Amino acid sequence: MATVTKFEDLDAWKLARSIVNDIYELTKCDDFKQDYALRNQIRRSGLSILSNIAEGFESGTDKQFARYLKIAKGSAGECRAQLYIALDQQYLSQDEFSKLKGQLITCSKKLSRLISYLNGNKNQVSEVEIIYEA
Repeated sequence: MATVTKFEDLDAWKLARSIVNDIYELTKCDDFKQDYALRNQIRRSGLSILSNIAEGFESGTDKQFARYLKIAKGSAGECRAQLYIALDQQYLSQDEFSKLKGQLITCSKKLSRLISYLNGNKNQVSEVEIIYEA
């Protein structure tokens, strides 16, 4: 069985990193760039996902890690909500919206599985699922 020794090994963290890069790319367009409040908030919520996974992992305890993962999961929801605003304002296409929304939903599911694992449901979720499953 695989052992996670650093947060960079976690599939959820890798996906969060990809999401943040996609958000930064999307928010560089002229219309989006002009909407400072939404641009900054959607970037912050994406950064929060990535950062809370890392910070929780480094906290050293399963209980603390699970708490940070719940915060990261909440930020994924916040980011999805902001995507709807960006779509409604026509700052991104339906395809861009759908891709990023799908990534955020997948990330939330990965975080849920990891939280469940950390909370002692190790019979329901394997460590291999946590690290590698899409």
